[in-house]
Amino acid sequence: MGTALTIAVKRIHEPAGPGDGARFLVDRLWPRGVSKEKAALAAWLRPLSPSDVLRKAYHGETAESDAAWDAFRRAYFAELDVGGEEMRAALFVLDAATAAGPVTLLYAAKSEKRNNAVALLEWLLQR
Repeated sequence: MGTALTIAVKRIHEPAGPGDGARFLVDRLWPRGVSKEKAALAAWLRPLSPSDVLRKAYHGETAESDAAWDAFRRAYFAELDVGGEEMRAALFVLDAATAAGPVTLLYAAKSEKRNNAVALLEWLLQR
């Protein structure tokens, strides 16, 4: 992209704020205890989440070690690089929202620093 991205990352269990802009859930599974109304989503971009295989392989391990986090990121970036029709469509939605204003990527993981939304933001900034 030619412009600077205004994308934040936030845990979905935190209340929606006025500066969130368009809110996109980027998890494969719907988070427990969160209603669709409370989530205040522009969309659930499930195709941008890690595959089930990747999610299950690293669930809980990424917060434990740097090596596991690095391996997760490399594998996730490879999935994002390969993409597919659904992923390209989800990226189109995200890119359009980012061009229109601020965007917040939402996740349900407990770790604020090691989750798929943080990794996705890193990938978005590098592409």
